[in-house]
Amino acid sequence: MIPHRHHKMFWRAAVVSCAAVFAVADASALDPLPKTPQERRESIALSDAVLRALESNLDISISRKTKESRVADIIAEQAKFDPTLSLNGQYNRSVQPLNRPVFGGTGNNLTDIQKFDQRNHALTLDVTQNLMTGANYDLNYSPQRSNVNQDVANGFLFNPAYFGGLAFTLTQPLLRNFGTDVNRTFIQIAANNAKVEEQVFLDRVLTVIATVEQTFWELVFVNENLKVADSALKAAQELLSTNRAKAKAGVMSIVDVLQAEAAVASRVEQILVAEKAIRDQEDQFRRLLNPSEEELRQDIRLTPLDKPSQTLEAISPEETIDVALERRPEILQAKKNFETSDVNVKFAKNQMLPNLSFQGTSGMAGLGKDGGDMVSKNFSGDYYNYGAGLVLSYPLGNRSAISQYNKRQLEGQNARSSLTSVRQQVIVSVREAVRRVQTDFKRIETTRSARIMSEKQLQAERERLNVGLSTTRFVLDFQRDLATSQGNELRAVVDYNKSLSNLARNKATTLERYSIQLQ
Repeated sequence: MIPHRHHKMFWRAAVVSCAAVFAVADASALDPLPKTPQERRESIALSDAVLRALESNLDISISRKTKESRVADIIAEQAKFDPTLSLNGQYNRSVQPLNRPVFGGTGNNLTDIQKFDQRNHALTLDVTQNLMTGANYDLNYSPQRSNVNQDVANGFLFNPAYFGGLAFTLTQPLLRNFGTDVNRTFIQIAANNAKVEEQVFLDRVLTVIATVEQTFWELVFVNENLKVADSALKAAQELLSTNRAKAKAGVMSIVDVLQAEAAVASRVEQILVAEKAIRDQEDQFRRLLNPSEEELRQDIRLTPLDKPSQTLEAISPEETIDVALERRPEILQAKKNFETSDVNVKFAKNQMLPNLSFQGTSGMAGLGKDGGDMVSKNFSGDYYNYGAGLVLSYPLGNRSAISQYNKRQLEGQNARSSLTSVRQQVIVSVREAVRRVQTDFKRIETTRSARIMSEKQLQAERERLNVGLSTTRFVLDFQRDLATSQGNELRAVVDYNKSLSNLARNKATTLERYSIQLQ
């Protein structure tokens, strides 16, 4: 117990201490973390943040390029059916010694070695192409000029002579690799892979938007939570001021003043923690917008413009599930993978057939004294050839094709099971998302009721304190309960908006909320 002669001195010291804490509380409440000279404020709306994130997100940029590369794969497969044009020009000279007479070129008997000097100028124009039916053709035109030395050229009709040959060859499989379906297999697979990559791209877009939304609402929460802490501090300061006045008048003990002082100090600490949480959340949110390193170093305070929704949206679980099953990227990916496996099974089954092919050839030839004469006779139809035949081959046992077919069947079964599993996961996740929305909205109602009751209890306890029927400790407890109730209500409201975002993500309808279309 404090001696009576020192009681007044101790009370004055306590009042000075209260005043000091009160002054610190005032300064801290106004700006717990002093602004730096580089600090600036920036207001941001959720829709603007979403667009900025989509424009600059690195994961989306990588996914976009991957998607474009899949489109290039389709063109590469289609290009296998493009015609190929080749042109070959040659000049050959051959000087051979003659060991026997050449009919029409030399006499009946040779008395000495003679030279047979032959020069050929040849040009070959060739067009080949694989057709969607599995056939391939070769169209060849090969004009050439040939002349020999005059010593042995007496028996030749033309010297120089111009030869022209036009040939067409067609090979058409009749069993294995026959038909457009089989020969479009790899084009279809490349197209399916491109569709899968589109869904991967869409999934990343939806994930980025959902992450921005979740982080934005957390930013809203920490800003509003600072207001709750500031309100709690003001209430504690008012109580401290009242207690100091009563203590000065001698109607309240110093213990009540000290309790109020401790409460003010505790509220200042809560504001410091809340302010730090805001700045941490601001950095996390700015990181999602992928700023430059220089921008990220700057101290920018963000002010969210959007207010959280507190109205219940009408939700039909069955309709929500149907929409999700139709639009979720994971399901569309699984469907395309299943289609690809089905195409592979059909192709592998075709490869077990024997290789039976039809081969047909036809051609025309011409000989002339010059180029024009050669071309005229080449296409006159007087000199021609044609032929047709069948070629059959089949590997004994055919184990490679059979094992490949069995492998593709197993892959198809796995793809079907994966599709079923994904659909089940989507149904479960959508049902959970719907329940979360409904639960969080009920939390808003219950926490609002709890907050209203806390306000009434605090008001009643204040009145009891004014008439001397309560103590400062009880009032401080009710102040703390009210701050907790306000924080719980705020958390419920923010969680409800995050749940709406999660539900849209599960339904894959996020883009419609922002009128965004992916090109």
